[in-house]
Amino acid sequence: MRSAARSARSAPDLRRVPRVAPATRAGAAARAWTAGTMRIARDPFHVALLVLIVLNISRLHMQFPVLKAMRPALIMTLVAGVLAFMRPGSLSRRPLLATWPAKGVLAFLVLACCSALLGISQGHSAVFILNVYGKTIIFALLIVASVRTARDLYAVLWAFVLSAGWLAYTSLFVFKLEMYHGYERLANLDTYDANDVGLVMLVGLALTLLAFQTARRPGKLVCGFLLAGIGATIAKSGSRGAFVGLLALGAALLLLSDRVPVVKRLGFVAVTALGMLIFAPPGYWQQMQTIENPRADYNWNTVNGRREVAIRGLGYMASYPMFGIGINNFALAECTISVKAKNYVAGEGIRCTPPHNAYIEAAAETGIPGGLLWIAMVPGGVVWLLRLRRRIPRSWVTGDAEQRFLYLCTVYGAVMLVGYSVGSFFLSFTWYDCSYYIFAFLAGLQVAIDEKMRRSLAVPVAASAIPAAPVAPVGPAAPVVPVPVPRPGPARPHDARAGYRR
Repeated sequence: MRSAARSARSAPDLRRVPRVAPATRAGAAARAWTAGTMRIARDPFHVALLVLIVLNISRLHMQFPVLKAMRPALIMTLVAGVLAFMRPGSLSRRPLLATWPAKGVLAFLVLACCSALLGISQGHSAVFILNVYGKTIIFALLIVASVRTARDLYAVLWAFVLSAGWLAYTSLFVFKLEMYHGYERLANLDTYDANDVGLVMLVGLALTLLAFQTARRPGKLVCGFLLAGIGATIAKSGSRGAFVGLLALGAALLLLSDRVPVVKRLGFVAVTALGMLIFAPPGYWQQMQTIENPRADYNWNTVNGRREVAIRGLGYMASYPMFGIGINNFALAECTISVKAKNYVAGEGIRCTPPHNAYIEAAAETGIPGGLLWIAMVPGGVVWLLRLRRRIPRSWVTGDAEQRFLYLCTVYGAVMLVGYSVGSFFLSFTWYDCSYYIFAFLAGLQVAIDEKMRRSLAVPVAASAIPAAPVAPVGPAAPVVPVPVPRPGPARPHDARAGYRR
């Protein structure tokens, strides 16, 4: 009886769950946090892609004749392609066109090729596709293929932030200002037109805000200075379209980022406005006031003003509704089939005007389908991101580093697209690398979110989450009654039909 009691006391109690010491729990939490910290992917393929993004967005090689002659963007495209072929593990496992934005990129390529065949100049469009647009499509598809997880998307994000930083630096300290219609603005840039750099800075502003929210302290410091630099660059560009886009982006920041504290949102606006106030050139604010009276501006009634150009662009779309006049043929149409070309008087000269409007450019050069596709991809992308944000579990707002980053991507991605939708209304950006970077970023975001959700569902339940068996109430110990153990008898025959011993 005593031996039975001793054996009962020495036997392990399987109902008890071992407790973890507080120090051990803190160490495990710290290790989990470190493992979930966002870091840039550093494998050779993603490093080559990061360099390619910086070259295509910042165009820094255009400022150095020796570097420009080497065609580094083409070289890095080939390097990235070779590394992707040699290291297929660096690519996403999902089909390249599995996401809606990637399908939109392919649809633009199909429309561009059809417009080249059925437009007003097959050769002019074909040369543009081979020399410029084809590289843009490859650039976008490489970004789409590179995103496997949130970490890869984080590298794509910082590549654009670094590009915006370079453009801000050169705009503030390298390129000079010139007098233009009574006010000073940037001129003779080796990278972009002054109006174009303003729109690129709008995208850089939204992505810098995203990087600030997800970076560590050194990254936050860099992004803080960059926010002021972006505001200063927009002011120095003298672009009214960029200014209107900035107002729309600021309104979207205040309204759509409801999970970001109001004080932080106002701080972002204040830092950007401070950069504009400090670096705004003479006459800038007077020029911005002309927005209040558009009918008095030269863009309203002059033959080469943007209003008349847009009206002629709609006429091109009406004349070629299916596939348009052909990609990159708008300026050519202005000097050949336009009303002003038909009324041309010898000796007066004629200007082959670009569309100055991405919506008109898409509709005129690729027809009604192209115009609708641009609307679906850019303004419609805001709605798509808001719907994608509703799919994300609310716990991601305060989850691990990847979850918080992906959730904030849907927030600041929508803010970016609002600014881009407004800003591109005043500029010809339909076929630019910047637009296709945005499309590829959205495609990568969808892949990263789906992958993170899949991994989150596959995580096994922790042992501490399993409820322990009920423990008997504490009380007077019951007497231990020995239970007789039957002695093993002779083996019984096995009945295969019943599946047990008889």
